Amino acid sequence: MVTISRTAWSARGTPPRGSPESWETTVSDAARVGIVMGSDSDWPVMQAAAEALREFDVAHEADVVSAHRMPEEMLAYGKQAAGRGLSVIIAGAGGAAHLPGMLAAVTPLPVIGVPVPLRTLDGMDSLLSIVQMPAGVPVATVAIGGARNAGLLAVRILAASDPALRARMEEFQASLKESAQAKGDVVRREAGGGRVGF
Repeated sequence: MVTISRTAWSARGTPPRGSPESWETTVSDAARVGIVMGSDSDWPVMQAAAEALREFDVAHEADVVSAHRMPEEMLAYGKQAAGRGLSVIIAGAGGAAHLPGMLAAVTPLPVIGVPVPLRTLDGMDSLLSIVQMPAGVPVATVAIGGARNAGLLAVRILAASDPALRARMEEFQASLKESAQAKGDVVRREAGGGRVGF
């Protein structure tokens, strides 16, 4: 476990001065997924991606790389990501959310964009800024605030070439089915009827 940057650190390490304890995340020498965001204020949303990756024991890193305030660092992160061993980038941004698209422009890796909702416009501006990419520069965009799905999508991308990880994803999907069926049982009992339609 290592500290890799100003705003990414080991879950066993000490968070940077002035940062909330909730910033703690798993960081590994062999990170397969990079989670980046435009500001530390995005972390309450983006940490759900880290939590999803932890559920599948996928090594990852997290950092603040602002497209507007740190353009050189942002471009360097994107250009160097594949060479450092990353396989997927999850990028979250709000407002004029250019970070996912700019990273997609300079890396051959898949980029998953997370629109981060702000106080104004409820994240619609973030969503449109990320999803409306020009042909040839794709960004896989999840729902507004959908960082958990971004983490799960990253797992699926990795699982395409990792049989063990794919098996774990299939187990996860089976657990979702069982959970949904259990909820149906509760509703049917309360409604006083049996299963209908299927």
